[in-house]
Amino acid sequence: MLRRLPLGSPFQLLLLAGSFALAGYAGVRLFAGDWFGVALWIVGAALLHDLVLVPLYAAADRVLVHGLDAAGRRAWTSYVRVPAALSGLLLLVWSPLILDLVGPGYRMATGQSADVYLGRWLLITALLFGGSALVLAVQVRRATKRRSPAVH
Repeated sequence: MLRRLPLGSPFQLLLLAGSFALAGYAGVRLFAGDWFGVALWIVGAALLHDLVLVPLYAAADRVLVHGLDAAGRRAWTSYVRVPAALSGLLLLVWSPLILDLVGPGYRMATGQSADVYLGRWLLITALLFGGSALVLAVQVRRATKRRSPAVH
């Protein structure tokens, strides 16, 4: 008995073919200039991530879980993990601007200064952790209201 392959709708197939064509075009354009430099950057980024950043993520998460577990607050782990992950992702993507590692070409090309990015990243990080703390406080308050009987 022949089974039908789960290929999806014609629209999905067209969308998939278009995205492969776009990725192929971008790859050809990317590697056309300095293919060795681009390949070196990709390999270096993968090695940096796997050999340096992943052990740092794991160690920080282990310290967090152990600390909250010792305090009896293991359920609070996600309220620290989510803003930390989002802040770390922003730092990873925008690190040249946040750390002011851009040259004068950035200022000439954009007309903007990179001096404001550190302050903005710190503000966004504070807002992420503050929002997470607010959500946690609301959850804790709701949980304590449910457990305690109403006194009149």
